[in-house]
Amino acid sequence: MFFEYPELLWLELLLVPLLLHYLYMEYKGRIPHVRVSSVLPWKGRGGYAAKIARHVPFAMRMCAIALIIVAIARPRSSDNFENVDTEGIDIVLAMDVSTSMAARDFVPDRIGAAKDIAIQFISQRPSDRMGIVVFAGESYTQSPLTTDRQTLINLMKEVEIGLIDDGTAIGNGLATAVARMKDSDAKSRVIILLTDGVNNSGEISPQMAAEIAETYGVRVYTIGVGAEGVAPYPVMTPWGVELQQVKVEIDEQLLKEIAEKTGGKYFRATDNTKLMEIYGEINQMEKTRTTVDSFPVYKELYMDYAFWALVALLVEMLFRLLIVRRLP
Repeated sequence: MFFEYPELLWLELLLVPLLLHYLYMEYKGRIPHVRVSSVLPWKGRGGYAAKIARHVPFAMRMCAIALIIVAIARPRSSDNFENVDTEGIDIVLAMDVSTSMAARDFVPDRIGAAKDIAIQFISQRPSDRMGIVVFAGESYTQSPLTTDRQTLINLMKEVEIGLIDDGTAIGNGLATAVARMKDSDAKSRVIILLTDGVNNSGEISPQMAAEIAETYGVRVYTIGVGAEGVAPYPVMTPWGVELQQVKVEIDEQLLKEIAEKTGGKYFRATDNTKLMEIYGEINQMEKTRTTVDSFPVYKELYMDYAFWALVALLVEMLFRLLIVRRLP
C-alpha cells in the first residue's frame, strides 16, 4: 500500500494536542456544573465500567479524525497487474501551416478543420505514441513522440499559420517527421502528411524524403486538402478583409508517389466531412495489436477508511445519547 498524498499524514500530529487538552480537562481542572442536595439517586452508577464508558466518545472521535486524515491521503494498492492490449504504433502528424491553409473552403478554414479533426484522431488512439511536425517554408517539431494525450492536444491547438516563413516545403516536413521516428522500435511507424499545395521550397526534395521514409520502414499516408477548382481566400483590402476566389493547386501526382513508395495511400479531402472520413479510414487500417504485461491495476482504499471513520462517529453519537448522557 502507498499514499497518493503522503504529506497529508503529518496532520495526524494534530491529535497530540487534542489528547493533551482532554487529559488536562479530565484530571486537572474539572469543576462540577450542578450542585445537588443528595447523591443517592446516582449511588451505584459510578463503577469501573461507567468510568471507562465515559472516555469512549472521545476515543471514537479521535479514531474518526485519524481515519479521515488517512482517507484524504488517498491510500492505494498496486499488487495486481493485468495484460493490456496496445496498438504498438508510432504516428507523426505532419501538417502544412502555409498561408494557403487559411482558405475558407473548410469550416472555419483549412487549418482550423485540420486541427479539430486531428485532435479527434489523437483522442481515439490512447495507446499509441504520437508526435506533431509542422511545415511551411521550413519545418520543425511541434511535439516529439509521446503518449501524453492532453499535451498533444494542447500543442495541436497552438498550431497556427504564420509562425514560420511561408512556402510549402513538403520534403522538409516529411524528412523531419521521419527523423522523429527513425530510432523507434514500434512494430508499425506511420506518418500522416497533410498539405494543400505544391512543393516550392526546402532543401530536401519530396522524392528524397520518401526514399528516406522507405529506408526506415515508415509508411506515409498523404492527404491533399482543398475544394475542386477554386476556394474562397481572405485577402486584406483597403476596405477590410474580403474573400476572393483563388485557384486550388495540389500536386496530387507527387502525393500519390510518396504514398505508393512507402506503402501508404493518398486521399483527397474537399470538405470537413471527407477529411473526417479519411482519418477514420486510416484509424481502421492501422491496427497492429501487441500485449503489455506490466500495467499495474490500482485499487483505491480510501473508502474503507472513510467507512470506519463514519462508524466511529456513529458509536460516539450513540454513547453520548444513550450511555454517558449529561444533565442539561
